[in-house]
Amino acid sequence: MWTHLSKVQWVQIHGRASVESGFEPGILHPEIQHRKGTSHGNADAFCRRPCKESCKHCTNAEKKFGMETDISVKVLTTEDAWSSSEVQKAQLEDPAVKPILERKLNSEDRPSWQEIAPESPATKRYWALWDSLHLKVGVLYRKWESDDGSSCRWQLILPKSRIQEVLRETHDSASGGHFGVMKTLSKTRERFYWDRLRADVEKWCRECHACGTRKGPKTRTKGRLQRYNVGAPFERMALDILGPLPVTTKGNRYVLVLMDYFTKWPEAIPIPDQEASTVAEELVRAWISRYGVPMILHSDQGTNFNSALFTELCKLLGILKTRTTALHPESDGMVERFNRTILNHLSLFVSKNQTDWDTHLPLFLLAYRSADHEATGCTPADMLFGRTLPLPCDILFGRPSDTPSSPNEYLNNLEARLESVHAFARERIKLASERMKTRYDSGATGHHFKEGDQVWMYNPKRRRGLSPKLQQNWEGPYTIVKKLNDVIYRVQRSPNAKTKVIHINRLTPYRATDHSLV
Repeated sequence: MWTHLSKVQWVQIHGRASVESGFEPGILHPEIQHRKGTSHGNADAFCRRPCKESCKHCTNAEKKFGMETDISVKVLTTEDAWSSSEVQKAQLEDPAVKPILERKLNSEDRPSWQEIAPESPATKRYWALWDSLHLKVGVLYRKWESDDGSSCRWQLILPKSRIQEVLRETHDSASGGHFGVMKTLSKTRERFYWDRLRADVEKWCRECHACGTRKGPKTRTKGRLQRYNVGAPFERMALDILGPLPVTTKGNRYVLVLMDYFTKWPEAIPIPDQEASTVAEELVRAWISRYGVPMILHSDQGTNFNSALFTELCKLLGILKTRTTALHPESDGMVERFNRTILNHLSLFVSKNQTDWDTHLPLFLLAYRSADHEATGCTPADMLFGRTLPLPCDILFGRPSDTPSSPNEYLNNLEARLESVHAFARERIKLASERMKTRYDSGATGHHFKEGDQVWMYNPKRRRGLSPKLQQNWEGPYTIVKKLNDVIYRVQRSPNAKTKVIHINRLTPYRATDHSLV
């Protein structure tokens, strides 16, 4: 006996294989000889022999490693093909085609205008094509020739009752490919002709539900910019979480970002996690204990900001909690822009392994607080303290200081300076806000929805195990339940579904039709 197992000195055939093959253990004692694996192509019968049906070993393997695949494919058979008699019957049942076909069946002479005048406009358009209309096996076709006569094709005059069936094949099917108007039009014209063919193809492609879920609209809806006016420090503040970043030697992975809308004063606190308890504790320690309780607290829709603990904290302190709409970070643009500034700064100073970023945050905050803000024209320190923060360069090169003669004089000077700085900042913020709104609104579509309108909703959510490149990002139809303001709407997928609050930039009019239901 030959084997590729060099260590085998003898073999004793036993178990299921021996019994089912007719061998009995202990009867055969063959001489074992070794053969290299490359020369042992004739595999032994025990490895290759199929086991009997319902084998418990194979059943267990199938349960463990098996995979079921469900593929739904429309199977076309010869029974689905149209017969000449069926097509002729359908053409005779079409009011627009019937007069032309009957005349062709009875005579080759073109009817006069007086004879065709009582017929429909569609029939008259077919009558205008009389010379290019021909019968094949009793079925009406249009003969189309190229201008130079080099090519010719026969187009079936399609009765109205068959139009949807044809468009499903030339557009909706796998061979149709859900292509755009021009490709679908070319593919359809190659084989068929009917009155108003182009308009029907354009409408079919435009209202295709499947195309809408993937491609969305050609022009996105864009609402007008909504402004939030603030006029005093700490009236309204924003918070966000930046990360995850590489875990530092101190165990920090995220940055809790806090910022005042009026003074632009920032705080950036490294935290190990983004749990609601951690965020609430740092909010009280790093902000509320130093600057007091804000009137309004604005954040995104993170679960930590909308948890029961965080909601109870805001209720206890009398804070009005607001939040952005989903997938619309522009609603919190100030803090989002500040996050980019943090990352730009840290990328220039962190070590190669990036585990020391939290040690660079304090000096970054000093740099930011002592730099003029574009919107206010003042530094955050000037806006908050009424004075310039001393920097290391002031110590190195020296800088004269104005020493007040008394605390009262300092207090009076400070009040006057803060009033002047804040008044200047209000004007700058107003101008910057108007300039931003003008620039943003130049691209606004000015579209508005009313209650009961059907809309598509843009929802590019990542799903585990699925490629976002193959994902359908548009969902619908949703129904407008209520208009909350000029750009915010409450929508609902079905009467029993949960409502969603969505920004108008993620909505577009729904004009599709689910062709599978037609």
